[in-house]
Amino acid sequence: MAEKRNAQCHCGAVTFTVELTDGFNTARRCNCSYCRMRGAIAVSAPLTGITVTRGEDKLTEYRFNTKTARHFFCSVCGIYTFHQRRSNPDQYGVNVACFENVSPFDFAEVTVTDGVNHPLDGASSGVLGYISFRKKDVN
Repeated sequence: MAEKRNAQCHCGAVTFTVELTDGFNTARRCNCSYCRMRGAIAVSAPLTGITVTRGEDKLTEYRFNTKTARHFFCSVCGIYTFHQRRSNPDQYGVNVACFENVSPFDFAEVTVTDGVNHPLDGASSGVLGYISFRKKDVN
């Protein structure tokens, strides 16, 4: 059974439930121009896996370049919530920071994928590397 979680933007104007594809095992970042600037860690959900429970009218959509990926963010606080992926239009990438009691700093290591050399552009996209987080010693 898929894991279901509650999520929201920073100000709470947008709330939604997410049915995760494989829990937090799909956590990753991308190096495309938009994701590089956004800096969020995203996990996967099927296209049918997100239900906006409040504030659908507060979601703003942004598309760039090929206009395929649909990035959604709260028009009140500006937080990126989720996006329909270009690499797999049947999936959403969901900002882990929108989940209750989850922080991007909870992940010791996150995969970074190559969104600059996108597979739909004839490139062989894959894993570029990993970003890690170590807590400072408190001695």
